[in-house]
Amino acid sequence: MPTSDGPPTVETIAARAGVSTASVSRVLNGHGARPDTVRRVEQAAAELGYVPNGVARSLKGGRTRQLTFAMPDVGNPAYVSMVRQIQAVTKPLGYRLLLHSTDAVAEDELDVVRSLADRTSDGLILCPIRVTGAHLEVLARAARPVVVIGSLPGAAAVDSVRADSVSGTVLAIRHLMERGRRRIAFINGPADTVPGRNRRIGYETALREAGAVPDPALAVTTEFGIEAGARAAHRLLDAHPGIDSVFCANDQLALGAAHAAHDRGLRIPEDLAVVGMDDSELARAGHPALTSVDLGSGARGRIAAEMLVARLDGGAHEVRCETVAPRLVVRESTTGARTRVGSGAVVGVA
Repeated sequence: MPTSDGPPTVETIAARAGVSTASVSRVLNGHGARPDTVRRVEQAAAELGYVPNGVARSLKGGRTRQLTFAMPDVGNPAYVSMVRQIQAVTKPLGYRLLLHSTDAVAEDELDVVRSLADRTSDGLILCPIRVTGAHLEVLARAARPVVVIGSLPGAAAVDSVRADSVSGTVLAIRHLMERGRRRIAFINGPADTVPGRNRRIGYETALREAGAVPDPALAVTTEFGIEAGARAAHRLLDAHPGIDSVFCANDQLALGAAHAAHDRGLRIPEDLAVVGMDDSELARAGHPALTSVDLGSGARGRIAAEMLVARLDGGAHEVRCETVAPRLVVRESTTGARTRVGSGAVVGVA
């Protein structure tokens, strides 16, 4: 237990263990000593309640063994999948993962990158949904290694891993059209975000490939969220009661759209087919279960972690940019049956 005179010090541990302060310093800093000395120091440190000062160690040795993951929304299941895979890579290597929710606020994201200069984290995995010139400037000057999950301009000198949400959206719209749907509405996230822009491109591309002209009135934008999805679906169905299907930019929006359909007495998929994106736990837990585009959230987290560890290990290599191919997972919300699973992979614009 700690002494009543304050936190344990090198001197108090040395006195308890019956060794010199130099021996205590060597043991606590991992520089080695005789086995009996190590045992006595470790026992005395434990009895006195000694806790290593990670920040102080980082100032002396340059490593904190801590990494940071900054994401827009800590409650989004897609980011939870990333966290699990990042930890699966980094925890066995002795790293502790710090989580930070930026709420998609650009200045908050920039501050997280700048804070690397404080030496409280060895590296950062950043997941922005908007990328500005300020992002590129701050990333170029980052004090520690950074990996971005998301799309960056080709000239950015930062390792990154991205989803191919354009191709993923095309897969979803093609699937709906193959099921005989023709009045396909679109509930998108904020149009000024990278995901919002790419999903819109995919939606319009798929319709044009099928010989259809995109109707701007059938596409709405809102914030990512279940309640936002329900409100958007009600607006669409009020204005266009002939809609037979809706593609949503993530599973939260899709679940909200499904709730709106139930509230209006519409049957899914008989009256309204619903498709989401991310293939998160929400898609699997919905009733009916949601058809969704798997953008490889977990795979992106794993690859980002591997990229960051490679940088921390000092390997000199060129900037890496990888793309995770999408996969369509077909469930009851478009087919009425759980047994069918569709897949596809077209690597292209992220």
